[in-house]
Amino acid sequence: MTEYSYRGEKLNLTMLTDFYEITMANGYLENGIGDKISYFDMFFRKVPDNGGFAIMAGLEQIIEYLNELKFDEQDIEYLRSKKIFSEKFLEYLRNFKFVCDVWAMPEGTPIFPGEPILTVRGPAIQSQFVETMILLTINHQSLIATKANRIVRAAQGRPVMEFGSRRAQGHDSAILGARAAYIGGCSGTACTLADREFGVPALGTMAHSWVQMFPNEYEAFKAYARVYPDNCVLLVDTYNVLKSGVPNAIRVFNEEVLPRGFRPKGIRIDSGDVTYLSKEARKMLDEAGFSDCAIVASNSLDEYIIRDILMQGAKIDQFGVGERLITSRSEPVFGGVYKLAAIEENGQIIPKIKVSENVGKITNPGFKEVYRLFSRSSGKAIADVITLHDETIDDSQPYEIFDPEHTWKRKIVKDFYAKKLRVKIFEKGKCIYKSPELKEIKEYCKQQIDTLWDEVLRFENPHSYYVDLSQPLWDLKHRMLKENTFR
Repeated sequence: MTEYSYRGEKLNLTMLTDFYEITMANGYLENGIGDKISYFDMFFRKVPDNGGFAIMAGLEQIIEYLNELKFDEQDIEYLRSKKIFSEKFLEYLRNFKFVCDVWAMPEGTPIFPGEPILTVRGPAIQSQFVETMILLTINHQSLIATKANRIVRAAQGRPVMEFGSRRAQGHDSAILGARAAYIGGCSGTACTLADREFGVPALGTMAHSWVQMFPNEYEAFKAYARVYPDNCVLLVDTYNVLKSGVPNAIRVFNEEVLPRGFRPKGIRIDSGDVTYLSKEARKMLDEAGFSDCAIVASNSLDEYIIRDILMQGAKIDQFGVGERLITSRSEPVFGGVYKLAAIEENGQIIPKIKVSENVGKITNPGFKEVYRLFSRSSGKAIADVITLHDETIDDSQPYEIFDPEHTWKRKIVKDFYAKKLRVKIFEKGKCIYKSPELKEIKEYCKQQIDTLWDEVLRFENPHSYYVDLSQPLWDLKHRMLKENTFR
């Protein structure tokens, strides 16, 4: 997915980068530090929609991008035309070979603010250069996977179909958004290409235009049932749901579907008061002997609307959700950032920190690891701990965790096991990680969310999941803050 057609030619996405990453790369080379080993962390500061957690997604596309990094002659000539880059730098790009190490959390993992969900270690030119593509890919897919999961949880076990392609911000967002929504728990997508490329089940039947193409609604339904008797789902709100749509659907089910040995699959309501209409439609279908016929609802739904109509007793079996899912309309920015955490000098890792008057923008220094602590008795996640890379959490012994800001809040954790959350993806530029099948990622995501307490899953005012710093990392951070404080 790293090449696209533009003006009839394949577009190499290597240059999809902020321009300052190229000017810095040239500057690093000219100052003799292009090969300085540097560590960059990607993390985010806030869960969208003020939720309790987010979902990691997009890693497979990052792997594809890094595997195919190359600068072609068109790229070199474009940069030469800017008249600010040295020939030495352009020659470096012509012979470019990715040699970095990369660690990341697997797709489908619940993630929390401040955690390094991905780290790149390698020459400064390279580790800096990949910033934009890493951010835009993981920011987008993590955003959509997170939103999709909120909607899926609101549906309380009822299938949710992603219907948003036509409202996505571009074709890439439609295709990869469908992929991310599937990771988040959606049952399928309206996006055909997402099925072909990723195996996300493509779903869909008819639009209102189908009904309008025929002399009347009955003839439209009858024509559709003749073509698809084994998968007959009829859209019943083109004219009047209860006086026309449902009665005509029942008539066609009896005349065209049952005689061929099939059962009708469902009806879809795309407008009006879905709660009231679904209740009445359910009565009509049940009385006609179609209690197994599903009622599908669509039309500008999100987690709050779905939750409310179900609380009001709506008889909905499946949901189709479009624009508010594929754009994460309520909060369309994930906000992940990519910051320098350390460099190497003479074989030693030298931590780096960014200080800010905005406390939330102060970074955690050094090359780090992330552990998740689980209760042995319940299997539930207790807390995450960010440590320095060479620390080990011994889960055979009690372990003290504490709030990094309010340090008097401390807890001794017992009877737990610790799991490293990150895996190594690239070693010296070679991918050593095999991406799971998408269905496996989806199932893994569901399993991992099941380890979170219900209080963390609330839509409003969720419990704040603990993300703590180890004592050595906390000590390092505060020592560096003192060293960089100006009075």
